[in-house]
Amino acid sequence: MQIKTVTDIIETFAPLALQEKYDNAGLLIGNPDSPVNGVLVCVDVTESVIDEAIVMNLNLIIAHHPLIFNGLKKITGQNEVQRCVIKAIKNDIAIYAAHTNVDNVIDGVNGRIADKIGLINRKVLQSKSDMLVKLVTFVPKLHVQRVREAIFEAGAGHIGNYDACSYNSEGYGSFRANSNATPFVGEVNKIHYEEETRIEVILPEYIQNKVIASMIKAHPYEEPAYDIFPLLNDYQQVGSGVVGELVEAENESGFLQRMRRLFGGNPIRHTALTGKKIKKVAVCGGSGSFLLQDAIKAGADIFLSADFKYHDFFGAENKIIIADVGHFETEQFTKELFFDIIRKKLPTFAVHISKVNTNPIIYS
Repeated sequence: MQIKTVTDIIETFAPLALQEKYDNAGLLIGNPDSPVNGVLVCVDVTESVIDEAIVMNLNLIIAHHPLIFNGLKKITGQNEVQRCVIKAIKNDIAIYAAHTNVDNVIDGVNGRIADKIGLINRKVLQSKSDMLVKLVTFVPKLHVQRVREAIFEAGAGHIGNYDACSYNSEGYGSFRANSNATPFVGEVNKIHYEEETRIEVILPEYIQNKVIASMIKAHPYEEPAYDIFPLLNDYQQVGSGVVGELVEAENESGFLQRMRRLFGGNPIRHTALTGKKIKKVAVCGGSGSFLLQDAIKAGADIFLSADFKYHDFFGAENKIIIADVGHFETEQFTKELFFDIIRKKLPTFAVHISKVNTNPIIYS
């Protein structure tokens, strides 16, 4: 088995095209075609994590945070990033990061937090726009089902909790094949009219080439006609944060105590209690202060995230409770997520969760 066999599983779940522009997700060290004998999953890559992989004879580390985030001009061992790069290369250990791409899928980092809390009726808190396109093609009636299924199998036609979504209308097309053509129907140099079905499907732009190739392969025409239209629709399944509901409302202090136990027992910085029950909960793993207004707009009673600055807390204005749980604390379950994603596809493969605590913050 090759390294790319494992990383492709992660990228099928959370395509690299979904990462933020500032990010550096993907394979950072190593050859994707090299053999892989085992995987260690972690939140951060440190020297101790690499030592752990060496002892366990695992030659692929999958981390949430990219080891190499900014450009490296020198690799002389002057800081931990450089030392980690040197140690990984010397020991033939590949390093892969799945960061904001896993943050941005509804069942990713925030979905796992929602699982732990017990949230239902989940939605993305701030969905992405300008990521969807519409494919329109025209197919002779007897071949509609085959072409439609090929388009669906390539990943098109997903809307929320539904798949195989398309709109189909009947009409007829006209064309004239020249002397260089080998037409599927009609005759060379004669105008032909054919009853056709117009198929319309929505798809994310990043799989556009894959869907078009699949459509063309299944299409009977020598030169299939198709159109691609950019859409302004929000991509409801992709974006930052998640908001959902508790099965039963909880009192504020009891909920905060439960969150403290869930996330590791450390103190939680939070704004004043509002005196209301907690029913709707917004979450964002890592730094999520930019989503505060989205959480308020969504009607959340509490927003769990991390890295709020002093002045950010004033933004609650008694409309919501801000609960700063901690950066590492909100992302710690990502290790389990990676483990489950890989094990689901490769149930007998050696996947291990790192036991190294990489949280740089100490609570006294």
